[in-house]
Amino acid sequence: MAAHLKATGGLVQTRFPPEPNGFLHIGHAKAMNFNFRYAEVNNGNCYLRFDDTNPEAEDESYFTSILQCVDWLGFKPYKVTATSDYFQQLHDIAVDMIKRDKAYVCHQTAEQMHASRGGDARGERTESPYRNRPVEESLRLFEDMRLGKFEPGQATLRLKMDMKSGNPYLWDPVAYRVIKSPPHVRTGANWVVYPTYDFSHCLTDSIENITHSLCTVEFTLARESYYWVCDAARVYKPVQWEYGRLNITNTVLSKRKLAKLVHEKHVNGWDDPRLYTIEGMRRYEFVEEV
Repeated sequence: MAAHLKATGGLVQTRFPPEPNGFLHIGHAKAMNFNFRYAEVNNGNCYLRFDDTNPEAEDESYFTSILQCVDWLGFKPYKVTATSDYFQQLHDIAVDMIKRDKAYVCHQTAEQMHASRGGDARGERTESPYRNRPVEESLRLFEDMRLGKFEPGQATLRLKMDMKSGNPYLWDPVAYRVIKSPPHVRTGANWVVYPTYDFSHCLTDSIENITHSLCTVEFTLARESYYWVCDAARVYKPVQWEYGRLNITNTVLSKRKLAKLVHEKHVNGWDDPRLYTIEGMRRYEFVEEV
C-alpha cells in the first residue's frame, strides 16, 4: 500500500478493460461512463486496457474499433495499455506462486474438471489428483507448458484455492492454459501459455495501481477470488466495486448473440443501425446527419 500511494500520489485510478474479441455495444458505453467519469470527477486517471488474453477470439479490427468508439464518445484515456504488456510479469508471479505451493499443474480434461466440481448434478466436489504433486514437479511442467511441450488441453496451471467453499469461483480456477494458434495480435508467437481472466485481471489492476476496480454485479462472487489472488501473490490489492449492468428490452446486447446475427447475415454487419452496438450508433448518427 505504501508503494501504491507513492506511485499514485493518492489519486483515484480506474480502468475500462474491454476484451478485443468483438465490437462494443451500449452496455460498454455505460461501463465507460462509470470508469472515465468517476476518475474525472475525482481528478484522477482512467486507463483504457485491452484484456487480450485469448488470441483465438481476437482481431486487430476489434482493437481499432474500440479505440475509435472511446474517442467518439469523448473519453480520453490516461494511458492505453493491454494485459499482454504484462505477460512476462504475470508469468513470473505464477512461477513464484507455484514455488510457494499456491498453484499446481493439472492434467484433468475440461470434462473431468467439471465432474470434480460436482458436475451437472451439483454433487460432491473432489480435489484434482494432481493437486498435491511436488512443487518442483509443477515448476518443471509449467516450464514445459511455456516451451510448447504440451498440446492445448493436456495441461493447465490451477490455483490452489478451496474446493470445499460454497463459492464456485474458489474451486481451483485455471490460471494458465496452452493456446498454440493463431499467433497473438500483439505478441505474435512469443507465448503459447496465456493467463485467464481470473488470474490476470486482478493482478493487472494491481500492477497499474487501480484504486477502484469497477465491474457489473455478475462479478460479485468473483470478488473473493480477486482478493485471494492478490493476497496469494503478495501484491497491492485494489478494491472491487460492483454496479448494475445495463439491460434494454426488445434488443440484443450479448456479444455471442450479436455475433450470431452478424455471421448468419440477419443484419448488415456490426455497424447495422438496428443493433445497439456503438459502431451501429455511430453509423446511425452519420445517416441522420446526411
